[in-house]
Amino acid sequence: MFKNLSDRLEPILKKLKGRGKLNEENIRESLREIRIALLEADVNFKIVKGFIARIADKAVGSEVMESLTPGHQVVKIVHEELIHLLGSESSQITFSRQPPTIILMVGLQGSGKTTSAAKLAKKLKDEGEKPFLVPADVYRPAAIEQLNILGEKLDAEVFATNEQKDPVKICRNACAEAIEKGLNPIIIDTAGRLHVDEKLMKELKNIKVEIEPHEILLVADAMTGQEAVNIAQSFDNSLGIDGIILTKMDGDARGGAALSIREITGKPIKFIGVGEKLEALEAFHPDRLASRILGMGDVLSLIEKAKSTVSNDSAEDLYKKIKKDTFSLEDFKNQLAQIKKMGPLDKLMGMLPGMKGLKNIKIDDKAIVRTEAIINSMTSKERLKHQIINGNRKKRIAKGSGTHVSDVNRLLKQFVQSKKMMNKFSKMNLKNGLGMQR
Repeated sequence: MFKNLSDRLEPILKKLKGRGKLNEENIRESLREIRIALLEADVNFKIVKGFIARIADKAVGSEVMESLTPGHQVVKIVHEELIHLLGSESSQITFSRQPPTIILMVGLQGSGKTTSAAKLAKKLKDEGEKPFLVPADVYRPAAIEQLNILGEKLDAEVFATNEQKDPVKICRNACAEAIEKGLNPIIIDTAGRLHVDEKLMKELKNIKVEIEPHEILLVADAMTGQEAVNIAQSFDNSLGIDGIILTKMDGDARGGAALSIREITGKPIKFIGVGEKLEALEAFHPDRLASRILGMGDVLSLIEKAKSTVSNDSAEDLYKKIKKDTFSLEDFKNQLAQIKKMGPLDKLMGMLPGMKGLKNIKIDDKAIVRTEAIINSMTSKERLKHQIINGNRKKRIAKGSGTHVSDVNRLLKQFVQSKKMMNKFSKMNLKNGLGMQR
């Protein structure tokens, strides 16, 4: 996400922060470079022009120029304006006071509506809701079957169309069934076309009049850049949308759509798709994303990912083991499994402030798999007491895991170092009164 833009902005901002003094010429030069970086990221020209003008108005002034850290002040202004460009505040689903809440998913064919409907259902289900998926795309082959398969995967109910061919009738009957069964929200997957046309819009308008949805969410492919912005405008002008889900953000290294769409349409990005798995739908937080783009990390999202994969009980259990120095290789393996659930290591590292700039660090997800294989080749006794692993045991473990003795040695060394570090942090927490409390 935004890799190209981040890579371009990083040296510009670093040079700014490194200057002891700034003059108007320095600032203008940096802003020219930022302008080029944004245009290369496929951000709309008019938006770039306004963005740079606002920064210039704030940056070229005595408050910044006479500051002890003028470069840092300019970076702060860039960060604030980037947040403003992305939408200032996060915008979530607006639930109706009188359930069920009806969410209409619209967009072009191939934008990812069906999978986004399922991802949204998973997200809301995890939050305690009882979503009801409605397949109203009667034109695309296997669209109804696809939604049924996804619904089964996440254990969410899907409306049985019984070969009904009228999308308006399907939506009406589905809403009646949801009320009868006490299901909420209703997430409707509608048909798309390869382009915005009159027939598509007429069908969607008919559905809108019939069921009066509380949320109309446009699903747009981030990788199409400014075309996604044009599509959003067309749908909003014809239908009226309440928000946007940008899909395939994990594959969009430029980010032009995300940086343009809010400013042009006035509609918030509510969610972003960051992968193929059902869990890969994230709430859109302008401030966090702005920090990621500028290489400042995104610790809050990292904490949320950790919380979603680690229960309070297991966290407390881990803390007790570290405190009592009983943390074993079995526990080490379990922690690696938790990390794997959080996603690829390079993405997790990118959320840590300052880590993005460390070019020489190689992130190897396969290393976790090798480590698990080595620990799985150990006996229960060896996992609990690593000190008993001698030369002969190492040979057996290496052979059983398809690795080398050097790999086993490396793992044991890493484990001992990890234990020392954990003990150190544990003592620091106790000393500062930061220990876990019930």
